[in-house]
Amino acid sequence: MARSRDRDFLFCDFCGTMLTLSSVKFAKCPLCNFKRSTKDIAGKEIKYRVTAQDIRRELGMSTFEEGELKLATIARKCEKCGNNEFEYTRKQMRSADEGQTTFLTCTKCRDTITEN
Repeated sequence: MARSRDRDFLFCDFCGTMLTLSSVKFAKCPLCNFKRSTKDIAGKEIKYRVTAQDIRRELGMSTFEEGELKLATIARKCEKCGNNEFEYTRKQMRSADEGQTTFLTCTKCRDTITEN
């Protein structure tokens, strides 16, 4: 119970509402008018840690949006299966003054081609 009192000094003992500093002498509950002396509050600190997950939960957002990832496609004939469509992504694999590397994947047989 003592630990709870140590960290809950800014909340009303009766209804749990956050106290407001109405004057320099006391903090008051706006709901039930409970008062706590500012001498009991002086010098105490509260630290909060808020994560991205806490914010998403509070806003009602899911971690991952439902849906299907769709990669860009290009018309090109696959030498292995004859399919005419490849998905592709590009990444900067070398220094910035050189071009990007393109990774092509056949949509049918999943054969991969790399172009520099």
